[in-house]
Amino acid sequence: MAVALPSFFTAIMIMSRLMAFIGISKNNDMSSKLQALDIAPKVSHDPSAIESASQDFGHIVKAAPQAVLLPSSPRDIASLVNFSYSNSVPFSIAARGNSHSLNGQAMAKNGVVIDMTSMKSGNGTGIRIASDGSYVDVGGQQLWIDVLNATLGLGLTPVSWTDYLYLTVGGTLSNAGISGQTFRYGPQISNVYEIDVITGTADFVTCSPNNNSDLFYAALGGLGQFGIITRARIPLEPAPKRVKWVRMLYTDFLDFTRDQELLISKNGRNDNKALNYLEGSLLLDQGSLDNWRSSFFPPQDQPKIISLITKFRIVYCLEIVKHYDSQTKTTVDKDLQQLLKGLSYLPRFMFEKDAKYEEFLNRVHSEELKLKAKGLWDVPHPWVNLFIPKSKISDFNDGVFKSIVLKRNITTGPVLVYPMNRKKWDDRMSAVIPDEEIFYTVGLLQSSGFDDWRTFEDQNKEILQFCEKAGIKVKQYLPHYTTKVGWVNHFGSKWSTFQKRKLQFDPKLLLSPGQRIFNNNQ
Repeated sequence: MAVALPSFFTAIMIMSRLMAFIGISKNNDMSSKLQALDIAPKVSHDPSAIESASQDFGHIVKAAPQAVLLPSSPRDIASLVNFSYSNSVPFSIAARGNSHSLNGQAMAKNGVVIDMTSMKSGNGTGIRIASDGSYVDVGGQQLWIDVLNATLGLGLTPVSWTDYLYLTVGGTLSNAGISGQTFRYGPQISNVYEIDVITGTADFVTCSPNNNSDLFYAALGGLGQFGIITRARIPLEPAPKRVKWVRMLYTDFLDFTRDQELLISKNGRNDNKALNYLEGSLLLDQGSLDNWRSSFFPPQDQPKIISLITKFRIVYCLEIVKHYDSQTKTTVDKDLQQLLKGLSYLPRFMFEKDAKYEEFLNRVHSEELKLKAKGLWDVPHPWVNLFIPKSKISDFNDGVFKSIVLKRNITTGPVLVYPMNRKKWDDRMSAVIPDEEIFYTVGLLQSSGFDDWRTFEDQNKEILQFCEKAGIKVKQYLPHYTTKVGWVNHFGSKWSTFQKRKLQFDPKLLLSPGQRIFNNNQ
């Protein structure tokens, strides 16, 4: 059977494309059949709903669905999937959370988009904290900021976050969910006890490492290909009250990476002496110091920082956080100083803040509000997010940061670069990372105008081409490929398993067509 799989898969691909082609000409028929279902009152054809579901945070790709489902419970979602799966001409379905995708990943051209956030006010799984405080059950449609607020009310918190909290739980778990806590606690997908998933065959499955484990590992980091996550059980720990928040500047990249790698080597999950958060970023001689990373610095110190950037053109910023509460308040400064001992940052360029725990975690939102006030939020975001093996990060710095980025002189927005530990990830999950024990995430989180985003996309392509020529085996985070070859190369040794799981859990290729994994044309 294993030998026959590729040809079987190809046959399904051909059949799927034929059905999609036929389906385009039968959209009116699909719409009339949808209106006959019990969920018909929740199926919207309103132009404003269609328009909203046709775009995302990236503002680069646009694809209109035929309809938008506004479910009030997971049962409504299962009814829609079952209808498509049972139909002689199936249609594609995409779950849309807060639509923070970049290249149309949450879109379903000529299909149906499920507005997951509509369940926040309905009968979907909300936020329920276990009586002993050990975990929280969260609906896939819930925003992480709501999870934070609900758990903090009981003095509890999840431990692994994303930089931006206005994302849905189902959305980040379908990717991985990374931030400065990942080096110590692992990505968000490594911090899940169990999930409820509606598969592409409309089966409602509760799964965990010990129960329906194939689907559990498939769905976490699975880019929505195997099912729609409607609930996740997230472990909780006692929440700290405040944080010591420090940023240090470097002009030497080797010092910068060496210090990061030293700090993440102290990563015991229960080690009270270890850091709770670490990220690195670039300050570039390409515009003002006013972005959500650099606004941290005291106004009186900004002239000397700007002078440093002007001189060196790139300054590397190491950002760390240490949690504390009433019991550790008297020792946190001593612990922090011990961690910083022997580091090679510039002596006059260390800056410290003391902040509430929730203020730190929600730091990006305050900057979002500023950008929205200036009309600079709902614009194209030609981002690129990469995982780089540790052995090649210096080559990447020389070839990309010091060459391509500075040469083009167009980068606007934060540029992140910080390391993670491979052992904090579970290789059984669908998410793909480099083979080395330490790897870096690099994110160029750029904003552009509607008339020049292609210039930024060209830079992203040049970066990827450089990596290929230099033998840097990068993996995309939030991946985007337009060919099957691209996806096969991305998944590497995981491709065969990924393909088999797709045939098992979504054999008619209904789910997440916007990812273009199984429905591309090349």
